[in-house]
Formats: sequence, structure tokens, C-alpha cells
Amino acid sequence: MVGKYALVLLLVSLTDVSVADNVIEGVWIVEDGDGLIEFQLQNEQLSGVIVGSVSDPNRAKPARYDDLNPEPGLRERPLLGLAIFTNLLSSGSDKWKGQVYDPNTGKTYKCTITLVNTNTLKVRGYIGLSLLGQTRIWTRK
Repeated sequence: MVGKYALVLLLVSLTDVSVADNVIEGVWIVEDGDGLIEFQLQNEQLSGVIVGSVSDPNRAKPARYDDLNPEPGLRERPLLGLAIFTNLLSSGSDKWKGQVYDPNTGKTYKCTITLVNTNTLKVRGYIGLSLLGQTRIWTRK
């Protein structure tokens, strides 16, 4: 009897882990309250794409372009649909490390993302060492 209960508990705990891994997926509102970024897990890699703006849900404003990109050939690409979080790999429970591109500066930074809880995300961009960076708190849409 005890063996059956242990197996059930093991299966439940394994199910909880896979659900926790997918909790980060979805749309998040950036700290300034306007940008919308959607995170998706594919093949154990996390990516984040610009999917809209809270202040312009119907996309009535003119499209913004990546005009600050250091590569002239990329300056005409629209920001909507642009993957700004790339190469994000798990670095522990509810943590990912990779790169973030800031279209407001045209610069790419190293970053860490930590899922604080199901509705709170801590995003830290930095140069070189994590000590030389900034942390932003995002909320789930």
C-alpha cells in the first residue's frame, strides 16, 4: 500500500515541476506599465517578443521601428514582433540567463530573469557583472 502512495506522490510532484516550468509563459507588462512582452518556452530555451502596448491596444499609433539599432540594415524593422530576449537558458529553479536587446538604446545586454511568483517577474540587465546593472519588476497581464 505504501508503495502505491509513494508512486502517486512522485507522479504529482513531477507534474507540478512541469507546470512550474511553464508558468513564465504568457504576456507580461514591463515596469513602466506600457510595453507587452510575451515569453515562450521552446526546446528548453526561453524567448521574449514585443507583442504590443497597453496604451495602444488597437495599434492606432504609427508603428515604431528599430531606428537605434547599431546595424543600419536593421533600423527599418518594426518593433512589434521583435524578439528582444534571446538565448535564455534555465540557470536553476525559475531562473534564466541570456541576452536582452533594448530598442530604446540600440544596445544588447546580458540578463537574468527570475520568476518571483506566478504574477511577478524580476528582469535584470547588466554589462559584464550582474552587479553593474538594473533590475525591473514586471507583472503578468
